Amino acid sequence: MASDYPVVNTHNEWDPLEEIIVGIVEGARIPPWETVTPAVVHHDYLLDFYRQNGGQPWPQELVEAAQKDIAEFVHILEAEGVTVRRPSLYDTAKPFSTPDFESLSSCGALMPRDVLLVIGDQIIEAPMGWRSRHHENHAYKDLCKEYFRQGARWVSAPRPQLSEASYKKDFLPPAEDEPMRTILTEHEPLFDAADVIKCGKDIFVAQSSCCNRAGIDWLQRHLGDAYTVHEVEVFDTHPMHIDATFYPLAPGKLLINPERVKKIPEIFKKSGWDILVCPPPNMPDSHPMYTCSKWLSMNVLMLDEERVIVSKGEDDIIRALKDWGFKPIECSFYHFESIAGGLHCATVDIRRRGELQSYF
Repeated sequence: MASDYPVVNTHNEWDPLEEIIVGIVEGARIPPWETVTPAVVHHDYLLDFYRQNGGQPWPQELVEAAQKDIAEFVHILEAEGVTVRRPSLYDTAKPFSTPDFESLSSCGALMPRDVLLVIGDQIIEAPMGWRSRHHENHAYKDLCKEYFRQGARWVSAPRPQLSEASYKKDFLPPAEDEPMRTILTEHEPLFDAADVIKCGKDIFVAQSSCCNRAGIDWLQRHLGDAYTVHEVEVFDTHPMHIDATFYPLAPGKLLINPERVKKIPEIFKKSGWDILVCPPPNMPDSHPMYTCSKWLSMNVLMLDEERVIVSKGEDDIIRALKDWGFKPIECSFYHFESIAGGLHCATVDIRRRGELQSYF
């Protein structure tokens, strides 16, 4: 049945989901070493891995395992009535350069959520802070053109230069007892789409290794008076993206990371939202994680205000979600998480059945 809403229509994280883009594993490469690498890799012992292997394809056994996870995820989405679209393949192996930097390769199209920010009927290509992801938007050009022809608005944020002026020289991640700091300067606006999370007329953003204050300011000015962009105060030694830190799951229900959220925005307290504290992740320490932390356990995907897809094996958050009134759907995803991100990272909402409103 055809939707009564525009082809691109998403205002929050929980309206009934009708269409979504899911990433692909094909063509994925180990991110090449670059200035930002030490600020985003959670484990110091992996730095040599990136120095030695960056730009190469991921080992075949990791790729095949991640492909099985994605296939299961797509099957679940389609079984729940969601239309699934996929990015296009592009030449990730090809080295490239700009007047300001060189990169051994691109990374792939694993995580649409990082690249495209969809707000209302508008698709915004993010000004991403990783040099190796500078051309990742190419994987989504065909889809964006299609959505544009069907009436969506489509814009690219200012393409960043990503010269050394965008990064702090000799940056060291903060220790646990030090104030929060990130590697980015304010030389130019930078953010990944996954640094942003939607809650109707209120948009929440956290600074990270991919998002600076200039990026937040650009987003507010671009969106205009219809939206209020709030910066969330967080602490993370290797900050990257907001999904596994601060996540409005449904009206009145905010999921937070107990280790990272230092101050809940006053707007939630005044409006009486329930603050749901995520239990510790269950992923075993023996499971390999090459970029992200085990807190991907809270990187879930809402299908509506009740149904939520959760990584299989995360029994504590599954139990908690049931207690909070949700209906979890389990999906094997640990292998995808090894080389990329969580369920929310692997997607970008295109159409949810709902309208713009305030929840405060």
